[in-house]
Amino acid sequence: MLPIWLPHPDSRPITGLRRRAPIAVLLAAVMAAATLVLTSGPGAAPAANVLVGAGDIGSCTSRGDKATAKLLDDIPGTVFTLGDNAYMDGSAAQFRRCYTPYWGRHRARTRPVLGNHDLRTDGGSPYYDYFGTLAGSRGEGWYSYRVNGWQVVVLNSACDAVGCAADSPQGRWLRQTLQEPARCTVAMWHHPLFTSGGKHAAEQRIRPLYDMLNAHGAEIVLTAHNHNYERFAPQNGAGERDDATGIREFVVGTGGASLYRFAGPAAPNSEIRTDDTYGVLKLTLGESGYEWEFVAPPGSTFTDTGTGTCH
Repeated sequence: MLPIWLPHPDSRPITGLRRRAPIAVLLAAVMAAATLVLTSGPGAAPAANVLVGAGDIGSCTSRGDKATAKLLDDIPGTVFTLGDNAYMDGSAAQFRRCYTPYWGRHRARTRPVLGNHDLRTDGGSPYYDYFGTLAGSRGEGWYSYRVNGWQVVVLNSACDAVGCAADSPQGRWLRQTLQEPARCTVAMWHHPLFTSGGKHAAEQRIRPLYDMLNAHGAEIVLTAHNHNYERFAPQNGAGERDDATGIREFVVGTGGASLYRFAGPAAPNSEIRTDDTYGVLKLTLGESGYEWEFVAPPGSTFTDTGTGTCH
């Protein structure tokens, strides 16, 4: 049998074809397999339009990462992580044992975020070793890429290690990066500026970067750190609701590590939240807006979907 490999990280060999099969048969098989790679399930969006992922992921003491990785199997697009990829210390062994078996099978299409647990071993060296050039420049934790004309900005919220002030190296890089023409902008990092908690308080030191994104007209910020899911209404850096120019923040710490319960009432402008459901956030990025969907394992009852427009 002659296997045919497609140039896609999740492609599989097509078997069952005779070595001298007519060229029309070979082309038909290739086209059918390409369609399978680019779409998954009824009504799936083209891979080029989709961001999907979560944070707080690989844990050898939880089975949540197995369930969320299985969700990724059926969703095409660019996979993002939101930090704390391999518990507890981001060591090479933990990446190998706790991340690779599940989310690791999507590594070739993953653009990661650095989390505080990832920094515990040798300043994050195993993180950079594992993801390579997909993680940007070693030791920085910030970089950008494009999805369907959208600018995707990845930042490092370990402010005590790299600085998050407007005049820090990261802040200067962000200001310059935001000057590049783009259809719309989504940013992501680990520590949330807005959260109803569960274990961790809001990270106020990230505010200068948030304000810079807000002034630029960014649409979305994705964070994690608290192991739960929460969506906020659009707001400015001071936490004031602003449906016209504010940024919508999502906390998506539901990638696999043990979940955190909310201890009190919802934070201002929190629109929906759950602390008992693993899942991933799927963003479909359009020409002038976006759709979001929280995708949970089969049998889960929590869901969250909606749409937003670009500024």
